[in-house]
Amino acid sequence: MTAAPAVKALSCPNCGGTVSLRAAGYTVTVACEYCGSLLDVSHGEVRLLERYQQAVGRLDIALGTRGTIDGIEWEAIGHLDRSEGGSYPWEEYLLFNPYHGYRWLMWDGRGWSFGEMLTQTPVYEGGGLRVGDTRFEPFFAGGRAQVDAVVGEFYWRVKRGEAVKSDTWVAPGFMLSREENAQEVSWTVLRLLTPQEARAAFGVEAPRNPWPPLPHQPSPYRRAIAPMGWIAGLAVLFMLIAAVAFSGGRSLARATLPIAADGREQSATIGPITLNAPWQKVTIRARVPALDNGWVELDYALVDRKTQARYEAGAAAEQYHGVDSDGSWSEGSRGARVSVASVPAGSYDLVVDYKGNRWAGASGVIGSLAGDWRLQGSPGITLEASSGASFFDNWLIAALLIGLPFGWFLFRHIRFEQARQDQSDVGRTGLAAMFSGNDDE
Repeated sequence: MTAAPAVKALSCPNCGGTVSLRAAGYTVTVACEYCGSLLDVSHGEVRLLERYQQAVGRLDIALGTRGTIDGIEWEAIGHLDRSEGGSYPWEEYLLFNPYHGYRWLMWDGRGWSFGEMLTQTPVYEGGGLRVGDTRFEPFFAGGRAQVDAVVGEFYWRVKRGEAVKSDTWVAPGFMLSREENAQEVSWTVLRLLTPQEARAAFGVEAPRNPWPPLPHQPSPYRRAIAPMGWIAGLAVLFMLIAAVAFSGGRSLARATLPIAADGREQSATIGPITLNAPWQKVTIRARVPALDNGWVELDYALVDRKTQARYEAGAAAEQYHGVDSDGSWSEGSRGARVSVASVPAGSYDLVVDYKGNRWAGASGVIGSLAGDWRLQGSPGITLEASSGASFFDNWLIAALLIGLPFGWFLFRHIRFEQARQDQSDVGRTGLAAMFSGNDDE
């Protein structure tokens, strides 16, 4: 194993401060941490390249600080202040390990990312790029990244004001950067560090939930959507199958009840009705074929012959029509349906209390069933009671309740992805973009 390079002390020709070379033998340029002057140390002697009078401010990570990332100890040896043509500033720390080379630690004000330069060019694939098993989508294009301040040592001749063309691609948890100048093109992959990783490595802090999200920040909701969707879908499907399986209604009783022409209240008892299952739904359907501009009120009670327990429900069949300034109109139905849920087994009587009413239309008179109804024959109600009928309303409510958590996570994910993509200058839109990405971050 090669011995670690020794730290070498030099004197800054501009301010006389002591400059430590932590990667002696590798470093080409060093910026004095006291006055910021750029020094060339590539030929043994120290040459002043550029003099800066403004002292470098305090860094979040002091040069010479060591921290462990991915099980490897890195030392911060250089720092760059960079920006997009003077706007959108960020910071980059150059990390060094004598056995593993150089890495980058980037801070953009919202999160820390750990980067490594690639030795191979990424593969173009379907409008994006692929590096290994990770596919990157375009995010920023045609940028201009410039150096605003420099301190520490570097393996190339860096200077303030130096600018390169830049493009950026992202994948959940990763960012791919391309930088180009007149001499070369370099590619760097950066992995987003969790706040815990950054704190454990160099004692720096980062917000837990930055907003808007970072360009390469994975949605915290995306992983939960698929399993929650499967669970909700299977639960709803199971309920639907069960509803269909038990919807084969068994007829319990049929009857036709006459409606008194004078509109008095009437009562009828139908039975006995035998219910065999421990619990069942009982559906009662009523139809009044002769109903015309009127309504029939219906009150039902399933009365247990043994215990006199009552299970009640109400319905109304109503049908109206007429002519107004807009022309002919009609509304209502000659039928009515109601279900009584969870009726226990037993022998029952169905007690029906009902009353027919007539609407006189333009005259505004409301009265008993008479006159025109008699011309159509004796008006009557056809009743049928059955068990095991499909209760679609309850199924729909249950399906909505089951789907609420999935819908909430889906909404949060779409909102997160929209806020993240709004920062892009490439302009990817649509639901497909919301769900794209790799699950192997």
